[in-house]
Amino acid sequence: MAALLEVDGLTKAFGGLVAVNRVSLEVSSGEVLGLIGPNGSGKTTLLNLIAGTTRPDAGRIRMAGEDVTRLPNHLRVRKRINRTFQLVRTPANMPAIVTVMAGALYGAGERMRFKDAGYEAAGLLGELNLLTKADRRFDQLTYIEQKRAELARALATRPRVLLLDEWLSGLSPAELEGGMSVVWSLAAQGLAIILVEHVMTAVRALCHRVIVMNAGSKIAEGRPDDVLHDAEVIRAYLGEDDA
Repeated sequence: MAALLEVDGLTKAFGGLVAVNRVSLEVSSGEVLGLIGPNGSGKTTLLNLIAGTTRPDAGRIRMAGEDVTRLPNHLRVRKRINRTFQLVRTPANMPAIVTVMAGALYGAGERMRFKDAGYEAAGLLGELNLLTKADRRFDQLTYIEQKRAELARALATRPRVLLLDEWLSGLSPAELEGGMSVVWSLAAQGLAIILVEHVMTAVRALCHRVIVMNAGSKIAEGRPDDVLHDAEVIRAYLGEDDA
């Protein structure tokens, strides 16, 4: 299957620190690609480069064969790439349904009536078990409810590539099980998903392939079980002595 998103040699430095060093990857429709590594390894910076909130120093990003490397974030969304954040970014006093409607109205460049955006938002909140909380402000939602509402907003833009930055972290075992079901369902609908995650239970269960980063570079790629038993990956996580 041809790759939907192709990343070739992305590099980003902040002063003397090379946060992402010539990283390449690709992901296809319906595939969940895990992106793991120790804290500070460059995972979120790589997502920022793909999403268009950070501009690379070198490298190329192609979406469905089109070069989108120089497009800013808002135009990248119109090209059907969107993301969630490690820390939810939504005004605390805004009702959940309004935030999702904003995503639907902006969408993938398609015009939508306000009423239809309301229907779209309600449908997405319903799918994520949040319809009864639709009129609540964000600061009145629980942690997992906030994460689900932010996901609904991203989905309202109708992405084909979805970037999830630790969307499953910090959840109880029951919440984690429900969250993994959501990710599986989205992949089954044909979304290409890049999942940054520290919860190895989720990585093993969800990801078709895994990329491991350390100090800005890709050090391993393959099936989850193969990668997680790789000696270099173990050293990156545990250190030379413990490994």
